[in-house]
Amino acid sequence: MDWSFLIRNKESIYVTTDSRKVTPGAVFVALKGEHFDGNDFVEKARQDGAAYIISGENALAELQDLARAWRRELGLPILGITGTNGKTTTKELCAAVLSTKYNLYYTQGNLNNQLGVPLTLLSITRAHEMAIVEMGASHPGDIQELVNIAEPDYGLITNVGKAHLQGFGSFEGVQRTKAELYDWLVNHGGTVFRNADNPYLKQMLGSLGNLENLGDLVEYQTGTMPEGTHLVGGYNAENVSAALCVGKYFGVSEEDALAAIRAYVPSNNRSQLMQTEHNTVVVDAYNANPTSMQAAINAFKGDCYILGAMRELGEYSHLEHQNIVNMLLERKAEKVLLVGEEYKATTAPYPVFDSIEALYADLQNHPLTGYHILLKGSRSNQMEKIIPLL
Repeated sequence: MDWSFLIRNKESIYVTTDSRKVTPGAVFVALKGEHFDGNDFVEKARQDGAAYIISGENALAELQDLARAWRRELGLPILGITGTNGKTTTKELCAAVLSTKYNLYYTQGNLNNQLGVPLTLLSITRAHEMAIVEMGASHPGDIQELVNIAEPDYGLITNVGKAHLQGFGSFEGVQRTKAELYDWLVNHGGTVFRNADNPYLKQMLGSLGNLENLGDLVEYQTGTMPEGTHLVGGYNAENVSAALCVGKYFGVSEEDALAAIRAYVPSNNRSQLMQTEHNTVVVDAYNANPTSMQAAINAFKGDCYILGAMRELGEYSHLEHQNIVNMLLERKAEKVLLVGEEYKATTAPYPVFDSIEALYADLQNHPLTGYHILLKGSRSNQMEKIIPLL
């Protein structure tokens, strides 16, 4: 569809999928979900002044098409970021660094899927000079679909690991899907930022061929964590190094980049260090998969582990949960509390709770005091619910 009538001479576009947030001049997208149907509110949106309404069975595809048209209209450089672990933290760090020099827009929160990416693109205005678009994936072809919408000029894959194995089918499936970002950049003369210490990333890019079409390959090393940051865990070193590399490429001085990284404070239960009245808590409970769980356990220096189950692992679930239990046994952890029936099938000699509510009730009767605690688990566990008790 030719969207020029909607984007011509516009400084910005306000798009919403929530009829309650329609304002005069807005674009309302009537999406249909499992428990809602935006088409029921089309007339209300029109009465509230919506300038254009996208509705019907193809509403999401039309939204994506509009986002692509707006991205092309703006023509600003876009950095696409994906990866199994650390993509949101790396996005936030890159944004902190680049914002010291550019009027930057970047993915807010976790809007990194087939709906979130177009909404991110449509939030960019003509005043912005650059953008960072985070891209998530849980099935083959997901990244291909997102790069076809965002059309990034630059790309960074943080790493690849064992996540969403039920959707990807295997670790090789994860690699192939994440490499769809590399494939786009190779075919369109883009630039790749790559951790030279990661053999999987080297293999993924090398397997594509036609690398002579790549605009540039900019490499960095994992490095070590600089002093003075608010980030917890040595596994964040590669995220920091990525942000420093991106900043240097785009002309940000190392001094300014490090200052921005040191000023960054993690939020949303990602690598947060909390000093409560009773304990010291490392909250890394936004998500978990075998790779990130193992990295967190290896980096943790405390005496108490409260871990939730890792979801969407399919046939690999039992093996990967047993691996986590084996790690805890090797570390001779003083106290371990596990949440999720996945742990019941393992040889775990630790208490296993069916749900976070069951653990909450137990902590009310047996409060923890004086511990250094790692709190981590897949998002569906809602591990953050017990923070008030810690």
